[in-house]
Amino acid sequence: MRRGIAFGFLCLLGFDVMGQLSFKGAALAALPMSPDTAWILRVLAEPVLYLAFLGYLGAFVTWMSLLKHAPIGPAFAASHLEVVAVMPLAALLFHEAIGWPQIVGAAAILAGILCLALEDSESESGI
Repeated sequence: MRRGIAFGFLCLLGFDVMGQLSFKGAALAALPMSPDTAWILRVLAEPVLYLAFLGYLGAFVTWMSLLKHAPIGPAFAASHLEVVAVMPLAALLFHEAIGWPQIVGAAAILAGILCLALEDSESESGI
C-alpha cells in the first residue's frame, strides 16, 4: 500500500511540474499580450498549452485518487513539493533567478513535509 501511495505522489509531482512548466512556456510563447482575438488565437495555437491542461487534469485525477488512501495531513503537505521541484527547473528552462527567499521557502516546505511524515510514522507505530 505504501509503495502505491509513494508512486501516486511521484505521479502527482510529475503532473504538477508538467502543468506549471507548460503553462509558463505557453504564456511566454504568446507574448506580447494584447486584449484581442489575434492574441487569443495565438495562445490557443500553442501546443504546450494543451500539455499544461493535460498536466492539470492528470494532477487532479491523481490527487483525487490519493485522497482515498493517503492520510490527509502528509498528503496535503507533500502536494506542495511541486513548488520545490519547479523552482530549479524554471531556473534552467526560463532563466528565472533563485534567491535566498526562494531557498528558505523551499527548505520550509521540505521541513514541514518531513515533520508531518515523521508524525504520521510515529502515530502508526503507536509511539
